[in-house]
Amino acid sequence: MLRSVILAASRSSRVERLVATAPFSRDVVRRFVAGAQTDDALRATRELVDGGLAVTLDHLGEDTVSPEQATAVRDEYLTLLGRLAEAGLTPAAEVSVKLSALGQAFDEQLAYDNARAICAAAEAAQTTVTLDMEDHTTTDSTLDILAKLRKDYPSTGAVLQAYLRRTESDCRDLATAGSRVRLCKGAYKEPESVAYQSPREVDKSYVRCLNILMSGDGFPMLATHDPRLIAIAEDRARWFDRAPDRFEFQMLYGIRPEEQDRLVGDGYTVRTYVPYGDDWYGYLMRRLAERPANLAFFARALTSRK
Repeated sequence: MLRSVILAASRSSRVERLVATAPFSRDVVRRFVAGAQTDDALRATRELVDGGLAVTLDHLGEDTVSPEQATAVRDEYLTLLGRLAEAGLTPAAEVSVKLSALGQAFDEQLAYDNARAICAAAEAAQTTVTLDMEDHTTTDSTLDILAKLRKDYPSTGAVLQAYLRRTESDCRDLATAGSRVRLCKGAYKEPESVAYQSPREVDKSYVRCLNILMSGDGFPMLATHDPRLIAIAEDRARWFDRAPDRFEFQMLYGIRPEEQDRLVGDGYTVRTYVPYGDDWYGYLMRRLAERPANLAFFARALTSRK
């Protein structure tokens, strides 16, 4: 119920205005978002990389409605990749890209062309691109574009969401040699016909998908903050004889940093998902929906007068 309320709030302009203007809201957002500018993204990346973490950067924004907006997003990624390379932050830092931000909703060819340009820039910068997954209506389109990109850029990463009923099948299709696959739970409100609704069923699906990926020939990227799922992943790595360099954990910027450091200390690769940009509100609400316990922290910060 709480998750549904938070997701509904993510689409409310009234709630967005309230959050954006609340006292100390800026400080709260900074826990989860690196900042608005490219310089902010570079600063956060440097701090994380110096601390032994890998990074994937997401320029926030998915409601692109014109070719001009899509081109601007593409150009920001090209600039970001160039600056990451100049700063010596690649290959430790890669980028995550939402096809909706590149024009997917109104022109799939444009989205593909923009994504291809970003992949080319990433290759020149000696790093990689991962295509973020969004609501279920875009899954087939995203996987189709992924397949086209992988013909020339085989390291392009996929994202699969455990709460979708189809994901076990998609994991089998993508657990192939050289295939980078991020497995996450999923953060969009989906109908029961396509997605598991209870946390227990989502967790069970995550474990089934994890087993498929860990037993396959690809490179699993396990995106979770759940202590039980992390422990299961460590156990499965031992069971399937996967060395620490044959998979990685992924966690969000600002979430469980001590656990990220622990895993690095134990010899695992941990990649921190770092968002930046002005369009932080929808992202923040989805993070709260994924882990409603974060709502208590956010509420305390919004109401504090100190």
